[in-house]
Amino acid sequence: MYKLIIKGAQPLNGSIKIAGSKNSSLPILFASILADSPVTLTNTPHLSDVSTTLRLLMDMGSEFVLESDSSIFIDSSKLTKLTAEYSLVKTMRASILALGPMLAKYGKAKISLPGGCAIGARPVNLHLKALEDLGATIEVKNGYIYAEAEGLIGTEVYFEQVSVTATENIIMAATIAKGTTVISNAAQEPEIVDLVNCLIKMGAKISGAGTAIITIKGVDKLSGVSYAVCPDRIEAGTYLVAAAITGGSITVKNVRHQSMRSIIGKLIETGANIKSTKNSITLNMNGKRPKAVNVKTSAYPNFPTDMQAQFTALNTIADGHSTITETIFENRFMHIPELARMGADLTLEGNTVVCKGVKSLTGANLMATDLRASASLVLAALAAKGTSTIERVYHLDRGYETIEEKLKLLGANIERIQD
Repeated sequence: MYKLIIKGAQPLNGSIKIAGSKNSSLPILFASILADSPVTLTNTPHLSDVSTTLRLLMDMGSEFVLESDSSIFIDSSKLTKLTAEYSLVKTMRASILALGPMLAKYGKAKISLPGGCAIGARPVNLHLKALEDLGATIEVKNGYIYAEAEGLIGTEVYFEQVSVTATENIIMAATIAKGTTVISNAAQEPEIVDLVNCLIKMGAKISGAGTAIITIKGVDKLSGVSYAVCPDRIEAGTYLVAAAITGGSITVKNVRHQSMRSIIGKLIETGANIKSTKNSITLNMNGKRPKAVNVKTSAYPNFPTDMQAQFTALNTIADGHSTITETIFENRFMHIPELARMGADLTLEGNTVVCKGVKSLTGANLMATDLRASASLVLAALAAKGTSTIERVYHLDRGYETIEEKLKLLGANIERIQD
């Protein structure tokens, strides 16, 4: 098992290129099931979640080639096994996205109930109810979802709560259903827009992506295409916070700043000087200590839950008091005890953390608990005086491409070692 050794209290400076979005790549890979010919994805990230998705698809009969230029050639047009096994699904929540495409194209699917980060319940009932509305018969038993449908029929779907993966699953299922499907209270994230843009290029008829109402007119078939995945806004935000927490100055390239307005707005509140171009964002703290900012997570276009832990780390050393409120996942504060071990002044009150900024943190031995919590510990270690050791960094590899190499390019003193 690997761990990271970080010697902190050094400003980060320089520029890095942001990878393609994890949260776009995974649903688009599952969308390849719908195509009747191969799909080529470019700008894909090198992440363990992408590897897990490819292993799952290969187990079901897909064939793929990984190219050296961060592209994936995948042929999922003729699956030979309509089962997503627990052994492959247990580490990754996004595996539920195989359900909609398999059911739509083949009329049946057997999917293990998914795993992933232990940050909350995240039930799949929204997916199942919506698929039943489309005409599927579904049974959950022995840890598996068994779904059948002689042919999905377009209908009106209303989500009682906003869900990114449920929105994606139903969009994919409806693309080749008979008739028209209208999804109300749909998630509006940029990654959903990216999936829809790819599906439209494949021949789907979809309108309204990026709004709360999405309309899908079913077509007979979809074709393979070449498609470039959008940049990862969460990776970009994490590196910008890394510069802010260390008082540095960095430029992140291959970004779309329009999708990061809530993140950029909060960084400006900290006192950061930010300049954006079409494809880059530059943040300069001018060596200043950041100002504390209040954060409340909510569905896009509001502040993303995937950046909550990183801003919590930033607030620990910021000037002033702050509150961080989590409204999406009920168990996404597992980084709080670890940050407290570094000297952070944090008090958890229900779904809100009250933070009193301290002038500096001290290095400590730390245990990562989930993907974004891991990122927050790395950020805190970069700012802390002394040396920190972060264990269980396999969580980081699910969502950050070669994080220690990119941080080294920015001047961080960081090493990955194996126990």
